[in-house]
Amino acid sequence: MPIDLAEPSPGVLEFLTERHLATLTTLRRDGSPHVVAVGFTYDAVSRTARVITSDGTVKVRNAERIGAGGGRSRAAVCQVDGRRWLTLEGIAEVSRDQAAVADAEERYGARYRRPRINPRRVVLIIAVDRILGHA
Repeated sequence: MPIDLAEPSPGVLEFLTERHLATLTTLRRDGSPHVVAVGFTYDAVSRTARVITSDGTVKVRNAERIGAGGGRSRAAVCQVDGRRWLTLEGIAEVSRDQAAVADAEERYGARYRRPRINPRRVVLIIAVDRILGHA
């Protein structure tokens, strides 16, 4: 069921701050899904999901690839806990900007735990334009 991006319910916002892993889906060159387990954060104000990862990973290469029809690549993160679930979808981009990476690391640390040091870290940023689920 679609969820209002402009006014997600308190239950949705709470679910997005609880410590749960999620799956990240990006698309390979042949269009098939690449699905991996990740930690992520969501900022309801900017409607942005962030995943920290190492540069050069398959998810990074997929996010940087031009999408179908020459458009930008899309990605989705999906979090499940029993009967509650949320999928956040949107345009994906990769940032190597150190300030953006540090911000994503800080957000990740607040939700999960402080990430290990990784000089090759980048942040995959999803500009969320659709939320589906039941929370």
